[in-house]
Amino acid sequence: MMSRRTTLLRLGALSGILAGMRGLLGSSPAHAARAYEVTHTDAEWQKLLTPEQYRVLRKAGTERPYSSPLDKEKRAGVFSCAGCALPLFSSKTKFDSGTGWPSFWQPMDKAVVEDTDTSLFMKRTEVLCRRCGGHLGHVFDDGPQPTGLRYCMNGVAMNFTVA
Repeated sequence: MMSRRTTLLRLGALSGILAGMRGLLGSSPAHAARAYEVTHTDAEWQKLLTPEQYRVLRKAGTERPYSSPLDKEKRAGVFSCAGCALPLFSSKTKFDSGTGWPSFWQPMDKAVVEDTDTSLFMKRTEVLCRRCGGHLGHVFDDGPQPTGLRYCMNGVAMNFTVA
């Protein structure tokens, strides 16, 4: 019998592979029509970000599980958007979900917005940076208390600053 953790890891890996394929195929995020405080042309974003950051933040891709050093980051500090430097998550809300992506049980106040993502033949809640609209990851309802939420974020979409 497969454990819950093994099932989550396999589903997470499959989701990452499929989402990565979506990013490589150049699908356009549904949230592109929103107005954000920080905006750039597509060409400007490509110059400002690394290719992997661009693929995740601007094309809603997903990094490979266990590929981000931020998944194992345990120091006190703040995780900020790699696209616009908006503080997103406090290290106080980070936990080890065992999925291979940095996970948090709560974002900072007014840091993120959520949107419905119906790609890959499923309905999920996408998490975006409130300031630039960058794709950060998804939120699920299988996290720890006090919120019961798991903000499963792409490490490449964030920078970490030690407190």
